Amino acid sequence: MFQLEEDIWFWLLFVLLGMFLLFLWTQLWKKRTKRKFSDSELLKRLSPDQSLFKSVLKFITLGLAFVCLIVALVNPKIGTSLETVKREGVDIVFAIDVSKSMLAEDIAPNRLEKAKQLTTQIINNLVSDRVGIIAYAGKAVPQLPITTDYAAAKMFLQNINTEMLSSQGTAIDEAIQLSRSYYNDEEQTNRVLVIISDGEDHNDLSLDVAEAAAEEGIKIFTIGVGTEKGGPIPFKRNGIVMSYKKDQDGATVITKMNKKILAEVAKEANGTYVDGKNTGEVTETIRDILNKMDKKEFEAKEFAEFEDQFQWFLGLGLFFLILDVLFLERKTAWLKRLNLFNENL
Repeated sequence: MFQLEEDIWFWLLFVLLGMFLLFLWTQLWKKRTKRKFSDSELLKRLSPDQSLFKSVLKFITLGLAFVCLIVALVNPKIGTSLETVKREGVDIVFAIDVSKSMLAEDIAPNRLEKAKQLTTQIINNLVSDRVGIIAYAGKAVPQLPITTDYAAAKMFLQNINTEMLSSQGTAIDEAIQLSRSYYNDEEQTNRVLVIISDGEDHNDLSLDVAEAAAEEGIKIFTIGVGTEKGGPIPFKRNGIVMSYKKDQDGATVITKMNKKILAEVAKEANGTYVDGKNTGEVTETIRDILNKMDKKEFEAKEFAEFEDQFQWFLGLGLFFLILDVLFLERKTAWLKRLNLFNENL
């Protein structure tokens, strides 16, 4: 396991690209300028020790030194030991609706992106809880098992999109059923399922499955994204709306958030419905709910004692800088014998 402490320094690699382009331009400029004053044969006689290979070698050496120094600034760290630590928290599974209706833009930027924003902000406010992610439409698929790695959770979250599942609909019951397999029966932690959806196109099994989940100690909180007024479902290409989804009669489909079913599902599983319009209010509401829950102790594997590795790259960078100083742009005896680039012809 490794970490990058200051990865912002990687932007300096663009400076290296600029150095490379400047080097190419300089070499071409030298070549054109020399040709203005004499032919190539005369130039070889006037400067027999001038070496193109040495110039290239010096630039490569300087480039390697620059890369090593950049990596040293980034300071990669390696985890040297894996430890089992005791933590107290709640197991939270996020079920994200990825049906096509989530593309509606009645809430900015659209329902799905709003759902991602809400989930990200909730995760950012967690301390020691474990999280898992499920994506669902006409069926549910696991995305991330229960983990304490919030960075991984947010990475998986960003990859969720409406193209993940070909079966359409909003099968909330499928998401609830899948979430039941996420929790560890042996640890008996508090179990929370957060469903973020517009609630549209649900089936009639959701309430029964929610009740069964409640019997297993799972509390379900639903967050509604969208408006009850609704909006059309756009089809975009390169960010430009090409058309809107239409029904069999050719009329534009208007998708509306079904607040009623989301509230009923939450009620059946001893949870609460939350309107997802205001991200700050949603985050605060969920945080208050979690803080009032009993925190159960569980074990988690974590890398500890990360050690700095910048010194190796700093040493290599200085080594290449010293080599660059020692290398001359003139041919040496061994280089003349090699005759690289046919320079002695």
